[in-house]
This record gives sequence, structure tokens and C-alpha cells, in this order.
Amino acid sequence: GTLANLNIDQFAMEGGATLQRQVIPLLISLVVGVGLGSVCAGIWSGGRVELGILPLGAAVISVAAALLFTVQGTFVDPVSTFTFRYGWACLLLFTLGFGAGLFDIPLAAYMQHRSPAASRGAILAASNFLTFCGTLIVSVLFYGLRAGLGMSSGQIFLLCGVITIPVFVYIVWLIPQATIRFLVWLASRTIYRIRVYGREHLPEHGGALLTPNHVSWLDGALLLLTSSRPIRMLVWAGNFQNPWLKRLGALFGAILIGDRPKEIAAALKTAREALRNGELVCIFPEGAITRTGQLQAFKPGMMKVLQGTDAPVIPVYLDELWGSIFSFKGGKFFWKWPRRLPYPISIFFGPPVANPQDVHQVRQAVLQLGATAVQQRSRRLTPLPCSFIRRCKQRLRAAKVADSMGTVMTGGQLLIRTLVLRRLLRRHVLSDAEKYVGVLLPPSAGGVVCNMALAIDRRVAVNLNYTVSSGVMNACIQQAGIRHVLTSRKFMDKLNLELDAEVVYLEDFKDRPTLADKLLSAAAAYTVPASRLEKSLGLNKLTSDDIATVIFTSGSTGQPKGVMLSYGNVASNVQAIDEVVHLRSDDVVLGVLPFFHSFGYTVTLWTVMSIDVEGAYHFNPLDGRQVADLCEKRKGTLLLATPTFLRTYLRRATPEQFQTLEVVVAGAEKLPRELSDAFEEKFGVRPVEGYGATELSPLVSVNVPPSRSAKTSDIDLKEGTVGRPVPGVSAKVTDLDTGETLGADQPGMLWITGPNVMKGYLGREDLTAEVVKDGWYMTGDIAKIDTDGFITITGRESRFSKIGGEMIPHIKIEETLTKLIAASEEEGLKAVVTAVPDAKKGERLVVIHTSLDQSPQQLCEGLSREGLPNLFIPSADSFHQVDELPLLGSGKLDLKHLKQIALERFGGGST
Repeated sequence: GTLANLNIDQFAMEGGATLQRQVIPLLISLVVGVGLGSVCAGIWSGGRVELGILPLGAAVISVAAALLFTVQGTFVDPVSTFTFRYGWACLLLFTLGFGAGLFDIPLAAYMQHRSPAASRGAILAASNFLTFCGTLIVSVLFYGLRAGLGMSSGQIFLLCGVITIPVFVYIVWLIPQATIRFLVWLASRTIYRIRVYGREHLPEHGGALLTPNHVSWLDGALLLLTSSRPIRMLVWAGNFQNPWLKRLGALFGAILIGDRPKEIAAALKTAREALRNGELVCIFPEGAITRTGQLQAFKPGMMKVLQGTDAPVIPVYLDELWGSIFSFKGGKFFWKWPRRLPYPISIFFGPPVANPQDVHQVRQAVLQLGATAVQQRSRRLTPLPCSFIRRCKQRLRAAKVADSMGTVMTGGQLLIRTLVLRRLLRRHVLSDAEKYVGVLLPPSAGGVVCNMALAIDRRVAVNLNYTVSSGVMNACIQQAGIRHVLTSRKFMDKLNLELDAEVVYLEDFKDRPTLADKLLSAAAAYTVPASRLEKSLGLNKLTSDDIATVIFTSGSTGQPKGVMLSYGNVASNVQAIDEVVHLRSDDVVLGVLPFFHSFGYTVTLWTVMSIDVEGAYHFNPLDGRQVADLCEKRKGTLLLATPTFLRTYLRRATPEQFQTLEVVVAGAEKLPRELSDAFEEKFGVRPVEGYGATELSPLVSVNVPPSRSAKTSDIDLKEGTVGRPVPGVSAKVTDLDTGETLGADQPGMLWITGPNVMKGYLGREDLTAEVVKDGWYMTGDIAKIDTDGFITITGRESRFSKIGGEMIPHIKIEETLTKLIAASEEEGLKAVVTAVPDAKKGERLVVIHTSLDQSPQQLCEGLSREGLPNLFIPSADSFHQVDELPLLGSGKLDLKHLKQIALERFGGGST
């Protein structure tokens, strides 16, 4: 830089410059180049010290300096200074300065970053002194070249270029890993946009073990690109059979793991020694690329690497790679089109885990980091109403929505009707200030249109539970400040409800659309680009934190509470469902759950509306024959139901009607193995169990259905569990008394965190604070998490009794009673356990049951024979028969009503 600066005056004079103003643009070009090169070096370093930029800087300097030699003769015109040749000279000087900026900044940053804090000042002072000495030497050299050897300015520039070549070669030889890493990173910028979070958790010195999730073939390369320190990767030797790949692996210090036990032990030993030597080592604890998108079980080899070292574990989460070309989404690697270019990728480094007790602790840290990653990503998700418009346009002429009343709508027809209804509601019913709007409609094409019309109008649809009394519904209406309830006259006549809000019958709008309404809506659906339509509706103003809906809890254990779910909550859940179930464009979702049910709202409404699938709806989930007919007509492939509903279908449907079903997911209550066996035997598809809660948008975990499993060594399903947490959701179990986090297979309180955690209870910040702490939601369920990450629900906290200082699980007693009663799966549950206060024991177990063939005394003796402790066995006089067990509209047991029955029969006194 100094030599070029000294040479510019002579360069200009030889080119015909006679005035200082003719020299200044040349100097400015060099200075601007240095400045821009410095800025680019900072940007391309990506928040780390990137020495890989040095060879690029040296190469640019060499080429630019050599090309300046070609600018011979007069290039400055005394009449018109800015000629083509003059501009060419300015461009080459700018390029020379740009290369100098690229070269200088990484060196200066490296010196400051690597210097010990205690002697950093002295080192920097010595550096400045050496820089001064170098400037002095170059000045003397320049004089010698000019006066002594009589070299022209062009020859001096050429000499600079030639001298820089060995510098370039030496740098590449000295730091080949950094050079290759940077060049690959620079090339990948056209394919990927990489965001890195938590880089400060990577130690600057000393050894550490990185433990990332494994999503794609590029995971290791991406980690190498994001670290300024070399990382030694533990990789399978079978991927490095090619001689060139072997050399590349050796260059980057890869530790190859073979198939034989001795080779595995040797590789783990090499990794352990690397940690002791202060190196960064990376191991993929899952042992293979995930085939489902979910975090798999961690192998114990990781702990063997850590043995005898004090190295911390750095959890790493690679986000957004599922669905990329190199992931297994769609059942194959490579042969996929990227969703967009450049493809966004996020890499999260978590806080170090010192001396982990087991792989479960590390897996939990990675899982929690994944929840943080998806929360960050959910802010960038497309708003649900925008997704609805795009999917309708994607299926303009293909069926999008159907129902059991014979309605079939293509995406284009659905969008037209939605836009027309929005215009009518704005013109005749809703004011601009009206935010919350009640909806009282069953799952149907009309219910879909109504919900979507409110969504694209940026209003909050509150789907009201039509199975409750007028008093409960009016309490919900009052909580949400609802002024209008949208319904149908035919449906309302069946309910016999008196509401404290203005009831709007949608049939009354049948003749109200004008010709302009129809034409404008049709034009918007078929001709206006989605982005322009979204902007005209104001949907570009929506954020992930905006409220999408308020769903009132079922009230199975108390009064309903209004759960506020944001667009980010629901959208993240929809994306997780798609990633785990692997939805296809030919899938047809059977929508039998009501929209006031959180699973009905998220899975059967918004999953259908925001993903390229079809939805087929029926208003009554207990109407087995109609549901079966709908499945046969629309060729349904996915069914979400409760075990109670599945028993109905088992009785009412024929095997031919359900022959297209591929995925059946049960929730809300425990799925008995006998029911799964009977359903599979009759229909050829085995139901799997999932878990969720309204406050969690609602899905938390699910077993991957066998039909959508990759059928590899990965464990996707464990019967008796509710599956693994879906991508982006993290779970932990804490001690009921101390609140300390428990290890694997230890039962305790289940907590959930992730982007699916609700915004809060409507108007009840006090209740929200009781259940949401530091982003974690307390489910109220007692559960355990095994070493593979599968969750087993053992009961609700409210479904335990404390007797004699012991916690007695009601569900355990119910399962044993069901076994003794030996009822068929078609008959369903016949006995439920609850409790009432007792003056002596604290609580008294009570059994509410339907008609039984055995006496209470016989059942008590049977419970004893099954090995239940005496505290688990109700007394024979604590049984009470009812005609039928009370259920909520969602299909769950009405535990609140059961408690009332027990209190009315047995009271709260001593026995």
C-alpha cells in the first residue's frame, strides 16, 4: 500500500498529468478501494476472525498491480481528463486498494484477537513500530528503484505484483484449511444465507466437544464455515473412500470412524487426545442423518470421548436445513428443488455444558436450543392468512375443501367466497374497531369460509364451544368482548342457546353480494398476484405476535379460560406437523374435530389452509357412518380423533370405507393397545398417539405414523408413549417438590417450551404467570422422558390423590379396572377414578362406572390380585353407577362433572 501510494504521483506524471487535480482521482480511487475492501473483509468475516480472506486479498493485489503495468504511455488527456484509459487506471488502483483492505483487516483483527490481554498493548505497540519501519524501508526501496535502477512506475507496479505471488502461495500453504473454508463459504453465499447465533459460546482457547443435531449431508461443512478455529470432525470412514476426499479429510484433521470395534475405539481415543490438546472436536451424537426431522436418540460414544478430559460440551442446533436438497425430507437425498435461493440456514451455539452426567443431559440442551432456534425463525414465517391465499392460488382448479353435505370447492372458489364474505361483513356487520368476532359453526365448508374471511380481514375469530350451556358460552363472550356471533340459522335452531351478543345468520347474506362483489373477488382470486392481494388487504402488516385466535379451554378440570394463540404459535405448529407427518399434495385431511378444539383449529383448519392438501369436513365426530362415507368419497388419508371417536368408527365403518387412510393420530386421552390392535386388524392402519394442550397451540409430541416413517434404524414410534417432541419444541421433567430438573425415566412435572407456547390467558395475567415461567409452560401432567426422547404421560397432577403421604395415580387404577372388566374396545371406557375429601386419610378414592358384570367387592379383590398396593384400592362402598360417563364436546372425559357426581354421592366427610 505504501509503495503504491508513493508510486502514484510518478505513475500520473508518466501518463501525461501536469496538474495536481489530475492526480487526485487516482489517489481517491486507491483510498476508496482500501476502505471498501476493509468493509467487505469485516462483513465477510461474519463476526469472527477469518484468515481465509488473506489469500484472496493477496491474489487481488497481485493481479491488479500486474495489470497496472499494461497502462503504458499517455492516458491523461490535457483537454478531457476522464478518458477511457484514465478510467481504467482508476479502476485498477481501486482494485489494488480493495485487495489491500482485504489483506490488512484480517491480520490486524487476528493480532488483537489472539494477543494475551496482559501483553496486548505491548504487542500492538510493537506492531505499529514495525509498520513504521516497513514504511521507511519501502520509501528507501522506492528511491533505489527509481534513481538507482531507473524503473518506470509501471515496472514498479509489476514488481509489486510479482513479489506478491510467493506471498499468496505461502499463505495458502500455511493456512490451507482457512483458505478452502473461506472460498467455499464465499461460493456458498449464492446458495445459502447463513445466520449464526451464540458464536461467543465457542471458546477462543482450549478444547471443547461440539454436539450438533444431524439433518443433512452438509452439516459438517457448514460448521467448518462458521468457526474461526479448526474443528476436527468425527466422520464415518465409508464416506471418504475417494482419494481426493481422503486428502481433504486429512487436510482438515477429520477423524475417521470405521465399522470394526477396534477402529471405533481408536477413533474415539484420537478424539479424546485432540480434546486434551486443546482442539475443537465435533461429533454427531445421533450417529446418522435424521429421516424424520426430529432429534433422534444420542449414542453413548460421546461420553467416551469426554472421559478423562475437562472439556466442555457445546450444544449446537442446525435449523432450517430440513427440507433442503441434502436432507431426507420427501424420503430421498439430493433430488429436490430448493424452496428458494439463497436458502436460509441458522446455526445456534448454546452455552457450554460442563461435565455432563449422561447423553440425556446433552440431548436436552440441544433440544432446548432447537426450541430457541424455531422461536427465532417463527418471527420470519409467512403469516397464516398469506399462506391461505397462496395455497388457494396454488390449487385454483383443484379441490381444496369439501364437506359431508356435498359441498366441494376448488382453491379458486374458496378464495372467491372468502373475499365476498369479507366484503359483506365489513359493509353490513362489523365496524373497523371490532377485533374479536364469535363463530358458532361446526366443521364444514361454511365454517372454513367464515374463519378465513375473518382472518384475511385481520380480525380474531373466536370459535365458541357449542356443547356448553348458555351461561358458560356467555361468560366466554363477555371475556372476549364479543359483539357479534356468526352462525347459521339451521345450526342455531338445534342448539337452543340464548346469547348476550348480536347473532348474525350467514344464510341472510345469500342474496346480498352485488355484481361488483363477485367480479372483484373473482379477479382477485384468478388474476391478481398473491403478493399484491396480500398488500391490498393489509396482511403485510401482520406480525407473528399478532393474535390469531382465542380458544377457550375445555374446562375438564375447571372454568374455561381464553387462550390467546398468536400467528407465530399456530404457524410454527403447522410447520412442525408438516415436518413430522410429511404431508403430500394428494393428502386429504378428515376434519371431524370442532374448530373450538385446539387440534381442530390448528390441524384440521389451518394445516389444510396453509399447506397444499385437501380438507374434508363433517360436523359430528360421533356420526361414524357419515364420517366413513366422507372418507370413502374424498379418499381421506389422515384422521385425527380421540380414542372415544375411534371406537365409534370401529363399530360403524366398513374396511372398504377406510381403506385409503394412511395416518390416524389419537389424542386427548390414553390410546389403549387393544384399541390400536382392533383398529389395525379391521382397517389396516394402526393409530398412533400424540399429545398436546390448548395452551401449546396445541401439538407437543407425536409418534411418527408407520406409513410416514423412513423405515430405517431410527426409532420413530414407541407404543405406550406420546412420541417425541415435534421439531422446535423442548420438554423437561422436574421434581414435584424441589422443582429440580430430573434425568431420563424419572417421573415428575412436565414442562414445555418453544414457539408454540401461548401468548397468555385473555385478561388473566395472574393465571398466565402461574403456568408460564421463563418461557416454559407447566402442563399439569406427570410424565417421564426416556433416553430416546419419548414422553410417557403417567397422569395429570389433578388426577393424583395424596393418601397416607403417597401420590396415588388414578390412571393406573383405571387401567387395571379396565383390564378386569374386560370390556371390548367397541364398548369403550366403563369405569373412571376420582376422589373426594376425607377427614382421616386426606382423600377418598371413588369409582364412577356404568353397568358392570362384577360386583365392587369382586373388582377390589381383582385389583389386589393384580398387585396394586392397598392404598391404590378403593373400598367396595366407594363405587357409584351412572347411565353413561360424561364427555366434553372434544371427546374428553368431563372430569369436573365426574367430581361433582362423586361429591354429591359421597360428600366430603369421613368414612
